[in-house]
Order: sequence, then structure tokens, then C-alpha cells
Amino acid sequence: MATKTRSHEADVKHRPSKRDDYITFSAPKFRDELMRNKHITFFKRVLHVLPSQQLDTHRVSVAYFAISGLDILDCLSDIDNIKDHIIDWIYSLQVQPSQTGDNYCQCGFRGCSMLGHSYNIKQASKQSIAHDSSNIAMTYTALVILLILGDNLSKVHKKAVIAGIRSLQQSDGSFVSALEGSENDMRFVYCACCVCFILDDWSGMDVDKTVSYIIQSLSFEGAFGQRPFNEAHGGSTFCAVASLLLMNKLHTALTEKQLSHLQRWLLRRQESGFTGRPNKPADTCYSFWVGSALQILGVLDLSNVTYNRSFVLSTQSPITGGFSKYPEHIPDPLHTYLGLGGLSLIGEPGLSPIFPALNMSQRAYDHLTNLHRQWKDGPDH
Repeated sequence: MATKTRSHEADVKHRPSKRDDYITFSAPKFRDELMRNKHITFFKRVLHVLPSQQLDTHRVSVAYFAISGLDILDCLSDIDNIKDHIIDWIYSLQVQPSQTGDNYCQCGFRGCSMLGHSYNIKQASKQSIAHDSSNIAMTYTALVILLILGDNLSKVHKKAVIAGIRSLQQSDGSFVSALEGSENDMRFVYCACCVCFILDDWSGMDVDKTVSYIIQSLSFEGAFGQRPFNEAHGGSTFCAVASLLLMNKLHTALTEKQLSHLQRWLLRRQESGFTGRPNKPADTCYSFWVGSALQILGVLDLSNVTYNRSFVLSTQSPITGGFSKYPEHIPDPLHTYLGLGGLSLIGEPGLSPIFPALNMSQRAYDHLTNLHRQWKDGPDH
């Protein structure tokens, strides 16, 4: 009886099952081509079904991933028919300064109209809502969307937006996301630097305090945490490095030794793709976060491009389009956009070049540079 039992167990153990067939059928396959058309469809689908509940307050950021993604894919022409509609929607989310200017500290852009704000831009400018404040991340992504779509930012209340950014800076140099209060860390420092750079007005922050906060967040590992005494992280390191570059402080705030240690820490984040921290698996988004920091520091060419590209392409969904954080996971707008950004950094054919410090295409950055030139030559400068 015992022998029969062992024989039966062995037979069951090695007998193919429907589950085994399923696992074999769905096993990850090597993908060496960019599924461009599927990603275009993915982003267009995102724009038509922007979230209305869980991510409602961050709706502008989701739109940014889709629109900037289409820009990187060099197919903005696919949304020409709704471009003006999107621009009007973005401007309708601008917190308008009151006639007395007593709400400047709240000005900037909201993430959505969940407070009951009117879509009509003229009506919105006259409609005051209690406790209505901007969000620093939504302000940054709103401005980038406008630039990508070719807007000249003429309807942006620049002084009010800058005043709104200034009101969010804390005594230690960091920033919160909203006037009502939130966590304060490197993400919002980066957003503040981007807004000040885009609007060409650094009165929105105490630059020295901001630089001090960034340097205090440099960990013993050689890279940057979200705040002082935090573990170094690939995302916060990008935010710190890009912020220092935008403030023109990168090579004065950090010593050559610190820069060397920072480069080494970033390069050591590569396994196949890049990880955000030691002992973590590779994740699609860090091909952009870590890759961009490496490019800003001038050493991206020391990474293994072949391994990086192979990993990012393996996270594509051949069914819906889009990229996920890991192979064979569900794709989402953030990882799809950042995956394309990471591929653009290494020169993937068919993708537009990216300007990593502002996380926008080189084409959009060139448009911004032209606007800066016009503003400086204008009568109001």
C-alpha cells in the first residue's frame, strides 16, 4: 500500500495539469521591439477615461503622463482635435487671484474641479470657493501640459503663481504640496524649482534655504533621501540633482568627491534595469529617475544600455499597450510614460529626445526657451 501511494504521488506530481499549461502559455517572453502603436492607443484611452474617483484630485498629473507620453512618441497630432479643449480645461483649473490680491498665497493650479469649480474659464475667474488652494505638483504638471501643447502661458497669472509657491516653503527650505498642509519632502522641492524655472522667476523661494535642505538630505550612502536622515532613494536623488541643476547650483553645492560618490551610487542601482534602492527589484520607472540623474551628471554612457533596454521592453503589455513596473504586471500611465522616458534617454529609435531636468521633451523645452527670450525682450520685463 505504501509503495502504491508513493507511485500515485509521483504520478500526480509529474502529470501535466491545465494550470501548468496556463503557466507555460503565459510565461514572460523576450520583447525586443517597442510596441509604439499600442502605447499610442493606451495613452489616448487614458485621456478619454481620466479617473473620476480615486485619483480625482490628481487628474492633471494623469493627463500629463498621457500627453507628455504622446509627445515622446512624436504623435501629438493624434490629439489635435482636442488640444484647445485640453488647454481650456487646464486654465479653468487655475486658482484666480482676487481683485484685492488677498488670496495670492493660494494661487496656482488645482488637480481637478472636484470642489464644484466651473469649467467655463470666464465664470471660473469670478467664482470664489472657500478653502480653494492650488497644489504644487498640479501646478508644475499643468504648466508642462500647456508648454507641450504649444501654449504661450499668456493666461498664467505668473506673479500670483509665484506667490503661491513662495507660501508653501517651510522654514527648513523644503516645501509642502498645499497651503492647508501636507508632508514636506524632495518631491515638492523639485516641483517648486520647476515652476520657478518655467516662469523664469526665482522670487518664489529662498534659494539658499532650498539648497541647504537638499544638501542636508545627502545620506551617508552618497545619494539623496526624501528629507534629512532618510535612506537614499532613486526618485528623491533625481529630484535633488535636477533641482540643483535648475538652480544652477549643482557644481557649487556639491564637492567633486560628493559628485563622484553620487555617480557611483546611481550606477550601482543597475541590475538588468534600475532599482530605486539597494536590495530591491528592478522597476521600469527607475530607468527614467536614475537614468536621468546619470545623464545630468554626464555618466549615463557608463551604464549597460542593452540590459536596461531589454528590461524596460519586457514590461510592455502586448494586449493593452502600456508599461508596468515589472514584467507581466498590469500597465499604468505613470510607468508607461517613465518607461518611454527611460528609453528616450538611451536613444530608442522612434522616440523624441527628452530634457530630463524638467521631465519634458526637448521640443517642449525649446519652446520654453523661446518664450523666455520673448519675455526678456518684451516691454514688461
